[in-house]
Amino acid sequence: MADDKTTHFGYKTVDTQDKVKMVAGVFHSVAAKYDLMNDLMSGGVHRLWKRFTIELSGVRTGNAVLDIAGGTGDLAAKFSRLVGPSGRVVLADINDSMLTVGREKLTNKGIVGNIEYVQANAECLPFPDNSFDCITIAFGLRNVTDKDAALRSMNRVLKPGGRLLVLEFSKPVNPVIGKLYDRYSFDILPKMGQLVANDPESYRYLAESIRMHPDQDTLKGMMSDAGFVEVRYHNMTAGVVAVHRGVKP
Repeated sequence: MADDKTTHFGYKTVDTQDKVKMVAGVFHSVAAKYDLMNDLMSGGVHRLWKRFTIELSGVRTGNAVLDIAGGTGDLAAKFSRLVGPSGRVVLADINDSMLTVGREKLTNKGIVGNIEYVQANAECLPFPDNSFDCITIAFGLRNVTDKDAALRSMNRVLKPGGRLLVLEFSKPVNPVIGKLYDRYSFDILPKMGQLVANDPESYRYLAESIRMHPDQDTLKGMMSDAGFVEVRYHNMTAGVVAVHRGVKP
């Protein structure tokens, strides 16, 4: 950040107070085509990334789970089945368009009873201390303005021994793959956004936001600074994506 009053929106420097509105505009625009674009952009591999994250979570019957930036509910749907009738799943998203799509999708699948929907900012989560056994945030942290505040907020609402899993685009470990990934992100992705969602600019922002996100070791350090222990990360697809896991002491 240049100072406390500015931050990054993709490659642009913007007023901190404006970023939330600008990110909201992106996700209002892409919400209706979000699932389709995820499948197209990743060739369906995002489902494997999410499945591995769920396996790492250790969620079981009776747990309370918070899925932040839960969007259209892919993780929340799986967690609902894992925790069962005695458990609780909260799908939280700051964007009401994404939350609406997620609620409709899960309701149409018959996933009701142990799931609730909350519009919430990750930086100041509206839950009591020590509320959840597990928190996940998949492809959402890079859009948060104050990531350190968000990580501290997640730590606060986790129960002692609770786990945080951050699934996010990261830095490819192979330079050749990194160059191919850049070309894909900046040449093909906006064109795909134009064809499918009639919105190339939102997908250009998403590509830029990935490049501005902390790399694997930096995010690991941020999680430790926020109070997490046993912080580790697993690279997937040659580091294009990484999942970080930390535990609240």
